[in-house]
Amino acid sequence: MSNIDIGIGAKDREQIAEGLKRLLADTYTLYLQTHNFHWNVTGRLFRELHLMFEEHYTELATAVDEIAERIRTLDVVAPGTYKAFAALSSISETEDVPAAEDMVRILTHGHEQVVKTCREVLKAAQEGDDESTAALVSDRMRVHEKTAWMLRATAQ
Repeated sequence: MSNIDIGIGAKDREQIAEGLKRLLADTYTLYLQTHNFHWNVTGRLFRELHLMFEEHYTELATAVDEIAERIRTLDVVAPGTYKAFAALSSISETEDVPAAEDMVRILTHGHEQVVKTCREVLKAAQEGDDESTAALVSDRMRVHEKTAWMLRATAQ
């Protein structure tokens, strides 16, 4: 970490960035999972889910970049390998190709998990007086809460 002066102390920047790394890993893992399901969904809900999953993974791809750039803004190196993401993520990978209904359930759980990670990072950002990270994480939380709701509604 270099000596930057943005009004957030080095210790707080490091703590916030560690949380953002977990959020980045969760988001990237969810992105991969959603993209995988987009490619491999079959069944009576194929078209609806194929298109929905595409919307979701496209949004997640943008989010990954925003989160990584916020980590860099805090002057911390952003993780960028599968190995790092696997170690940091709280979302389990799915190795097989589940049924469409199971895909929806798995992705719902993934989005709910990202919301929980967001809540942890939000606390650190608020404690460190980092309004920029708090705004980013709050926006991410809102997206994941809404997406989880839409997935739950689809599963009913």
